[in-house]
Amino acid sequence: MAENKTKPTQLKVSDFIAGIEDKVKRDDCRELMKLMAKITGNRAKMWGAAIVGYGKYHYKYESGREGDFFLTGFSPRKQALSIYIVSGFSINPELMEKLGKFKTGKSCLYVKKLDDIDRSVLAQLVEESVAYMREKYH
Repeated sequence: MAENKTKPTQLKVSDFIAGIEDKVKRDDCRELMKLMAKITGNRAKMWGAAIVGYGKYHYKYESGREGDFFLTGFSPRKQALSIYIVSGFSINPELMEKLGKFKTGKSCLYVKKLDDIDRSVLAQLVEESVAYMREKYH
């Protein structure tokens, strides 16, 4: 069975964030770090070379595949900030309507910059996702 490619590393989060050339993106990442640390009660950890993750849960699928993944996190990609709402977006569709300008993937929220979205709504989304994941995978 294939091993999960996205794993915690020993890379320093502070070095990773400091290396972001775009000042707005770097500042947004620092803001996300504070938000996610406050919500999870966990310290930031690098997952792979480009994802800042918080907390961890263990999953096991019916297929037998299992592994660990972070509860929430983000990655400053070239096109947008990827914010990981691991539970997905179906938990609270009303919040999504209030969020602002964004795109989504399966469990990724893509925003150009935090000023494009309502930060209090983002905080609620992260809180609800983390609570859901902790309940589901206690």
